[in-house]
Amino acid sequence: MKAPPAGSGHSLPAGTLCPFVKFSARLVTNAVQSGRHSRTIGAMKTSLFPICASLLVAGSSALHAEAETLARSGLRDVRYGEIIVVTGGPIKFTGHVYNTIGLNDCPDTLWTALDTDQLKKELKAKAVILNGPRYLLMDANALTGPGKLATFQGLEMRHLADLSLPLASVLRGKSKPYEENTVARTTQYTFTKGRPVYELVSPKGTVYVMQSYARTIKPKLTAADLPRLGAELKLPEGWNYRERIPSEDLIMRTSGTAHVIQDELENTYQRVE
Repeated sequence: MKAPPAGSGHSLPAGTLCPFVKFSARLVTNAVQSGRHSRTIGAMKTSLFPICASLLVAGSSALHAEAETLARSGLRDVRYGEIIVVTGGPIKFTGHVYNTIGLNDCPDTLWTALDTDQLKKELKAKAVILNGPRYLLMDANALTGPGKLATFQGLEMRHLADLSLPLASVLRGKSKPYEENTVARTTQYTFTKGRPVYELVSPKGTVYVMQSYARTIKPKLTAADLPRLGAELKLPEGWNYRERIPSEDLIMRTSGTAHVIQDELENTYQRVE
């Protein structure tokens, strides 16, 4: 994603190319010039976000460069907010996801003051969607290839992911409940054993684990309400909501692509692969 031009109320980086791309390109060039055989070439994917690049070398030889991984712990019930900058169209759109995790707790004074119409104009975007405040449910996560920082009207965020959005979602300003969306990211989520997880199970037996709950629709929702949430949800036929206490750490990994859904309260769940 090329970052939208900066405006007076925010600043964005000139581009989202992973810094390791340039570094790897120099390594490849040096290897070729010196006659050495490079070993592998891998698609370098970021997790927080966009796909950085794939470097191709003459012949089939290649060189793999590892992307940076940013790990955090103590995340359960941590507050954060997201801004989704929508580009593309007229049928298929991309939502460039920025969030505040690890930077700030999405303070109300800044969050409630965000002017999406002004941001849309300044960023030359199709839409700007506020997603939050939200609260994490994993205990730790690791993000490969963290994106660059940006500031939106005083609120500091990091580019986390790119989300494929259909036209209907853009018009609604949110995803359709219980419908999968594809997110470009490489992450590892850890849910500590002995602590509750909340899951949606589809009629086909596909399991989705809640990664965050939202206060967008139900402002007073707390983690204490989640065990009884199933009674409030208008689940499609054949779907089931459940609480589970894992006997060992639940580790959810994605390698470039995650599949997520939301319920009608905009709580977000990731598919177990």
